[in-house]
Amino acid sequence: MSKSDFGLIGLAVMGQNLVLNVESRGFCVSVYNRTTSVTDAFIAGEAAGKNVEGYAELKDFVESLSTPRKIQIMVKAGGPVDALIESLLLLIDKGDLIIDGGNSLYTDTQRRSEYLEEKGILFVGAGVSGGEEGALKGPAIMPGGPLDSWRIIEPIFTAISAKVNGEACCRHMGQGGAGHYVKMVHNGIEYGDMQLICEAYNLFKAAGFTAEEQGEIFEEWNSGKLESYLIQITAKAFTMKDEETGQPLVELIMDRAGQKGTGRWTVLSATELGSVISTINAAVEARILSSWKEDRVEASAHLEGPTEFSSTLGKEDLKNKVRDALFASKIISYAQGMNMLRAASEAHGWGLNMGDIASVWRGGCIIRAQFLNNIKEAYEKAPDLKNLMLDDYFKGILNTNQAAWREVVAVAVSNGIPVPAFSASLAYYDSYRSARLPANLLQAQRDYFGAHTYERTDKPVGEFFHTEWPEVID
Repeated sequence: MSKSDFGLIGLAVMGQNLVLNVESRGFCVSVYNRTTSVTDAFIAGEAAGKNVEGYAELKDFVESLSTPRKIQIMVKAGGPVDALIESLLLLIDKGDLIIDGGNSLYTDTQRRSEYLEEKGILFVGAGVSGGEEGALKGPAIMPGGPLDSWRIIEPIFTAISAKVNGEACCRHMGQGGAGHYVKMVHNGIEYGDMQLICEAYNLFKAAGFTAEEQGEIFEEWNSGKLESYLIQITAKAFTMKDEETGQPLVELIMDRAGQKGTGRWTVLSATELGSVISTINAAVEARILSSWKEDRVEASAHLEGPTEFSSTLGKEDLKNKVRDALFASKIISYAQGMNMLRAASEAHGWGLNMGDIASVWRGGCIIRAQFLNNIKEAYEKAPDLKNLMLDDYFKGILNTNQAAWREVVAVAVSNGIPVPAFSASLAYYDSYRSARLPANLLQAQRDYFGAHTYERTDKPVGEFFHTEWPEVID
């Protein structure tokens, strides 16, 4: 019996769809799942008649693979990944390759890479984005690890990834945990993108737009500069009616959002790096606040705010201004994410290529959008670009849209409609374009209570001063 080209462990929906994708590209695949009944159901169902073999024992699974073995694991991040790696180490040989295709924390990936290298085992931490459909039809793949490891899996990953203009949405990101780090930031940007869209929806709803009208708006936007996967599925979501009541399904869904951890990891990492991702942070906090449903319901009976929507803007004018505010805010979210990636690359010595990252994100992944082509071009033109906002294309949009952006935030605030991501994006824009911020007073305060010293505008940079401030008498 011939050996399989590729093995996958973990047959949840993502794992199953990746297997079907790999097999459809002409590769033979072996699969294993801890629960044997899952394997049996997959082989008898979706994989029936295909070059996919299922195994009940891990040892038999490993022996079915051609060498060097290429084994992708798709299990829950954390302890389960470590436990599975230890089980595999008893069965595989030096030179074999383990690929972690789940959403693992990049520091865990770095640790595993170093640990396995000592044992002569190759390792790739690969971020995979695109959800169930992407896994089946072509995801964006962000692999990290030694180049020797990447070259072994490159033919398969390149074959199964999404394609844009003939280019595979899969590039080697860098050493160690680079691939999972890029995927983590991708998910952070995804948080920001989704929250911005939700804030646009909330504004429209308060202004009296029906679900049907909103569906038409987002469909229209998806034909222009805002074209993206998230805008597309948002338009479709508004068209769904509940079979039981006939009402728009979106209005019957509980306003309590979940999260799996990548957004929180992004915020924590940004704090460690000293990187500003205020849009993403606002989105993460918005999800946390949404989970306080009972508290919010109780507070709504005690805390006052505007009760009726009021604006001088007509529906058409409001629609256009929200579109401009959304586009500007999306640019900020991506700019913050790219700056964070650059900071991490410098801190860890990964040598991340911003143009390559934008190229990978153009297809297959959740944040794929038309303007990623412009992001790719911006970094190809200026690899050391300090901030995406300073590229001519994006600078032009921000300068043009900033007036509408301010008006939208003002309308929301005056009507008591929370727009944390719109507001945070605008505040970042205004802070970054300010030649002088009020941190001079902050430095005076720090020197007052803690003798932290300060620099002066009329003295050379790097020269520090301390003042004996007046004593405060309680």
